[in-house]
Amino acid sequence: MADSNGINGTNGLNKPVHTDTQSQGPRIGSESPLGEGSKGPHEKDPGSTHINPQLTTNQGRPVGDNQNSVTAGRRGPITLDDFNHFEKMAQFNRERTPERVVHAKGSGAHGHFLVTHDISQYTYAKLFSRIGNTCPMFARFSTVGGEKGSADTARDPRGFALKFYTEEGNWDMVGNNTPIFFVRDAIKFSDFIHTQKREPGSNLKSATMMWDFWSLSPESIHQVTILFSDRGIPDGYRHMHGYSSHTFSMINAKDELFYVKYHFQTNQGIKNLTAEQAELLAGADPDYSQRDLLHAIEKGDLPSWRLQIQVCPEADVDKFTFDPFDLTKIWPHKDFPLIDVGVFTLDRKPSNYHAEVEQAAFNPSNVLPGMGYSPDKMLQGRLLSYPDAHRYRIGTNYDLLPINAAKCNVANYNRDGSMRFDGNFGDLPNYEPNSFGGPKENPKYRDRPYKVPADNGTVTIARYDHRENNDDYTQCGNLWRLFPEDEKERTAKAIAQSLGQTPLRIQRLQLSHFKKADPDYAARILKHLGNNEHPEYLHAPDAAELVGAARLPEK
Repeated sequence: MADSNGINGTNGLNKPVHTDTQSQGPRIGSESPLGEGSKGPHEKDPGSTHINPQLTTNQGRPVGDNQNSVTAGRRGPITLDDFNHFEKMAQFNRERTPERVVHAKGSGAHGHFLVTHDISQYTYAKLFSRIGNTCPMFARFSTVGGEKGSADTARDPRGFALKFYTEEGNWDMVGNNTPIFFVRDAIKFSDFIHTQKREPGSNLKSATMMWDFWSLSPESIHQVTILFSDRGIPDGYRHMHGYSSHTFSMINAKDELFYVKYHFQTNQGIKNLTAEQAELLAGADPDYSQRDLLHAIEKGDLPSWRLQIQVCPEADVDKFTFDPFDLTKIWPHKDFPLIDVGVFTLDRKPSNYHAEVEQAAFNPSNVLPGMGYSPDKMLQGRLLSYPDAHRYRIGTNYDLLPINAAKCNVANYNRDGSMRFDGNFGDLPNYEPNSFGGPKENPKYRDRPYKVPADNGTVTIARYDHRENNDDYTQCGNLWRLFPEDEKERTAKAIAQSLGQTPLRIQRLQLSHFKKADPDYAARILKHLGNNEHPEYLHAPDAAELVGAARLPEK
């Protein structure tokens, strides 16, 4: 059971998106790989550890011999009808998704988050509305520059990515183990990462590339200092802090905005490796950090971190002596002390690395109602680049995978794409606005506008109503009045022939628009609609109730 403010277990949200029994959308709340109760491979649900004792093909056909290929004679060639052999090899050839360009080597674990302190004065997010609220979550830690097979103990920042599954959607906190970064503008990110990879000619790592870039980019010096300090090589993932690094925002019930930075303080204490220890481990146990994390959970030595925030009211941003949204800068703790929020604990290993860690996709744009972003240039770039990378690496529908899917009801008009494996919302409309009962926006969740400095004061970042102060009818009416009489008749007839196939309510609304452009325009269309005795309906849901309703007797 779940209370109204938090979720645990199935949390009462395991419902289809739509109640239409003929066209249900994706079912939310599947526990695999997020929890218990999943079925086994080739049973009803993929992703379980329950084994079907009968070996089958991908389509469920029982396999009688998995040891020998089908051949023409004992020593002859393999024949093309060996369906099992070719299915196995085709699958094998496609097992690897492209590795992440950054953060390729990583480890993950499941856990839960518990709210321990009240921060409702800063945000109306339901997760933080009451002490004691909890939600499931997943964490992925990683190195940054190395490939998927590289050593865990490299001198390198560590990725610190968290996904919280809440009743209002997923909150992804995609950070690092350092509170700052090497560059402040997202346009320089790819240049920087290239220096951490391999030199184009020799395919070797190059200190010259790194220091050439850093020496020409003095904003990197703060992060470089951390990288080459003792904290540059954490002793595994359990003994390091995590940070949002970026500045985000919170909005409270009074519509007041606060800028925030997130800090995750390890309860295991900071512990680092010397360069000599790290080098030995790179050869002896290149998966040291992964092994350490999984063994700790196996032994019941569950790692945990305290969530704390720094808060700055929107009105105080101008009081900074530096740009508060600069990713190369920290907020001094003496000016912005840490405020306790909660604790997350990792208590369950993934049951399948590929399904739950390799396919995990984190996106800093995934925030909850009562949360928002900031003018941080690096954050703005990541809001676009992260989901774009996931769509390339995993696929268009990456966020439907169990590890990424929200645990609450999802309803939108995003459709199709390769490997769409749910109901794809059946035959419900795939456009908005529509008059057929599709999901609608709720103004209470409208993004809260915020101001940023400009050359002449400030500018407001907001969703501006494109219809406000716009005249959509005058130019259309002018065009209509330019038409000769015969073209007016042909235009009205063509519109009536198409419009007459639609439900009556749509005809009425559209005629009101034509009338605002020119009353004669609407009258001519109405005349032709009245002659349409046998309309065909494009929208089946209204067909039974609207037989013959295309005619408009009223004037």
